[in-house]
Amino acid sequence: MLKTVLKYIFFVVVGAFALIGMLFTGVFVAMQFGLLNVRGSSKERDQFFLPSAPNTSTASTTLVCTDPAARACSWSQTPEWSVIKVGIEKDTPILNDVSLKTGIPERMIVAAVVPEQIRFFTAEREVFKRYFEPLKILGSLSQFSLGVSGIKQETANRIEEYAASTTSPFYPGAGMQELIAYDPGANHDAELYARLTDPTNHYYSYLYTALFIKEIEAQWQSQGFDASRDPGIIVTLFNIGYQASHPNGDPGVGGAAITTGGNTYTYGELGVDFYKSDELTDIFPR
Repeated sequence: MLKTVLKYIFFVVVGAFALIGMLFTGVFVAMQFGLLNVRGSSKERDQFFLPSAPNTSTASTTLVCTDPAARACSWSQTPEWSVIKVGIEKDTPILNDVSLKTGIPERMIVAAVVPEQIRFFTAEREVFKRYFEPLKILGSLSQFSLGVSGIKQETANRIEEYAASTTSPFYPGAGMQELIAYDPGANHDAELYARLTDPTNHYYSYLYTALFIKEIEAQWQSQGFDASRDPGIIVTLFNIGYQASHPNGDPGVGGAAITTGGNTYTYGELGVDFYKSDELTDIFPR
């Protein structure tokens, strides 16, 4: 009887270890083939953030709605904005430099960047919570849209084309082409991609954004309309492109829909809201 019991226990123990071994083997195989990966957890996500010194503080700086009972809050009360605000403040010297060289006010440049950053952070929630919120940095996109302002490579090519074409209605004026000139023998496409996706220096992201704005303003001015102080025109067209730019006396505000804080805005509306708000007016006055 005792032998039977011991024999039974022996087989149970052996079977248990066999099951555990099979489980660990299965997990190992799944990891090797990426079957357990979750969205935003892979190393490839690292290309979206600036590898600066991490914030080791455990205190939360996340903003909340001023009315705790509210079902939605303004974009300026969201955790996304609290991160974007600090990231833009860090780039103040670069924005000042770009503004001085192009004549485009820093606040107008930032108005085009803010909606893109909000859109990226709300679309990539896990990445935002894991990397950007603790580090308080801007997201530098590196796939279909590039850099902190999300410029597509084809749009960047047109920015360069118009900067060189004195006969184009988008011609931004003398001296702008030199700002984006390439070294002789440079691989244009590779260099342009590197410029716009540099995670350590957002200079070219802001420069190409400013040149786009300057080119739109030039086109509208050539038709007798002043768009230089109208963020609705500028930010909407920055989102939807040159092909939609038709100078007129009654322009609309639109663009892609972006939901943040429980509210849905168009790209242009977010840009206008930022531009007209009191946010960052101490460093970028209206």
